[in-house]
Amino acid sequence: MSSINKNRTWDLVELPVGVKPIGLKWVFKVKRNSDGSINKYKARLVAKGYVQQHGIDFDEVFAPVARNETVRLIIALAASNGWEVHHLDVKTAFLHGEFKEVVYVTQPEGYVTKGNEEKVYKLNKAFYGLNQAPRAWNNKLNSILNELSFVKCSKEPSLYRKQDKEHLLLAAVYVDDLLVTGSSLELIIEFKRGMASKFEMSDLGKLTYYLGLEVCQHKGGITLKQERYASKILSETGMEECNPVHIPMAANLKVSKAQEEKNIDEKEYRRSIGCLRYLIHTRPDLSYSVGVLSRYMHNPKESHGAALKQILRYLQGTRSYGLCFTRGNKEELIGFSDSSHNVDEDDGRSTTGHIFYLNNCPITWCSQKQETVALSSCEAEFMAATEAPKLSLASRTY
Repeated sequence: MSSINKNRTWDLVELPVGVKPIGLKWVFKVKRNSDGSINKYKARLVAKGYVQQHGIDFDEVFAPVARNETVRLIIALAASNGWEVHHLDVKTAFLHGEFKEVVYVTQPEGYVTKGNEEKVYKLNKAFYGLNQAPRAWNNKLNSILNELSFVKCSKEPSLYRKQDKEHLLLAAVYVDDLLVTGSSLELIIEFKRGMASKFEMSDLGKLTYYLGLEVCQHKGGITLKQERYASKILSETGMEECNPVHIPMAANLKVSKAQEEKNIDEKEYRRSIGCLRYLIHTRPDLSYSVGVLSRYMHNPKESHGAALKQILRYLQGTRSYGLCFTRGNKEELIGFSDSSHNVDEDDGRSTTGHIFYLNNCPITWCSQKQETVALSSCEAEFMAATEAPKLSLASRTY
């Protein structure tokens, strides 16, 4: 409430005739550190934006955020050149956004003004929960970064760069989280001061934890892993005491729809696959096996459940695995692509796989079924080779 009043987010006014205000509600959350300890107890006041109608109450809503490929690219560049990666957080970010629409909201529970119970708040700034709020905040942040001489990447709208003589500064945006790295620590500190003069910021120092990714910066480079998240997956699936195996999927395993087999719990299967898909952000070794099982989430069978347990058993022995980005002298982007041919027993389509390395550090990878049926292994490999550079375009624009 202090931040809301400090930013002059709203004014208490009489409700105009024929206007229905948007309700507000409190959202409470426990924010944790990478080791699971409690960082802080967080409360946020949000609007019930689900009552808004597109074209009437709002128009543009999209706001770009940094992809995981972009984050890995930045970390790979920083590790290779010996740069530090720093983490910034904008406090109550959405309250800084500005929009043109006229919006009225009710008074929040516990903070109703005595004697003016019938009045409502007219918003002057964007507000959490409103559909147009992310876009309004992104426009505001974009203008501030332009003032600080940053240039937006043409292929990745969430990535900004600043060239100051021989020094380079990179900044990635994920809503209200900013990652910044560069060849000069002085420029990074200057950037922090510039942002602090525009917004109320939390300087989190060197990057250690970001969207579930555990980051360790050391003299030899940077390591990236999701050990705590992997342990959480095993605990929630009841596999924390299982015996580990050496491979995530048996060689030459034939997986199909298996219509004659018994069904298994769809909800639990989908939940486990969804968790494993997020784990792939630091585990390319799981990309193929998880990708195969993702094809059967609509109707999982016993054989799919058995294959899922194999992956979880592999995870049990490799939960501390991750990515290691090391220092290097030469900068080069190298990619590999390959494909299977006619391995899907249901539709005969092939599977495409590719991985790209920057300075021997993996930054992007993919394993997915091809859209059309290839008539030969040569055609399948050509399709894979064509798809690989399209999917990794952002990695080649730094």
